[in-house]
Formats: sequence, structure tokens, C-alpha cells
Amino acid sequence: MKYIKELLMLVVSLLVLNVWLLRVDQETIYRGGDAINMMQEFAVYGLNDTMFYIIGALKILSATGLLVGFFYKKSIVPSALLMAALMCGAILMHFRVNDEAIKYLPAGLMLISSLAIVYLDRKPSAA
Repeated sequence: MKYIKELLMLVVSLLVLNVWLLRVDQETIYRGGDAINMMQEFAVYGLNDTMFYIIGALKILSATGLLVGFFYKKSIVPSALLMAALMCGAILMHFRVNDEAIKYLPAGLMLISSLAIVYLDRKPSAA
């Protein structure tokens, strides 16, 4: 189970960092509404530039916290819970603008993965 948790930590953190640091200006099928980049997506949700930067910083902080968790275990649960909360918000925003189901997929998978990290971190390791 330890390896599953560590794999999830790596996948969640690297995917979120990829989206927020490398792909923020790129178009994907997962963008809300008809947005072609992340800033436009936030506008579709009715969120301003300040919220874009705050949420982006929180997601980067959370993803970095998961990576730090490989060396400092106490950062795992707070980082995963923050990521789960942010992904709940992302799902709500997609719902709010009546996006098709495929656009919920990344946030849904990150939510499930983040909650699994919390659950697996709470269980005693057998190894």
C-alpha cells in the first residue's frame, strides 16, 4: 500500500504542476466552457484574475507539499486535503457552467487520488 500511496503522490503532484506551470496557456478538451487557456477558464466560471493566482498558488503549494512528503511525512495529509478541497471546487465550477462530463474527469480523478493518499497515509504500513 505504501507504494500505491507514493505513486499517487507522484502522479497527482506532477500532473498538477504540469497543468499550472507548463500548460496554463494551452488549450485542452478539459477547459471549462469554451475557454482556450486557464485564465479564460476562470473567467468562464466568473472568477477574476486574483482568484486565478490564488488558486494557482494553492495548487502549486499543495503539489509541492506532496513531493516534500517523500522526505517530510507530515506534509502529506495537509497537502492532499488541500488538493482534495481545490478539486471539489473545480468540480463545482464545471457543474456551475453545465460542462459535459469529460471536463470533470481530471478534477474527479485528482479528488479521488488525493482522498486515497489521505486514507493510505492513515493506515499503518505493513512493510
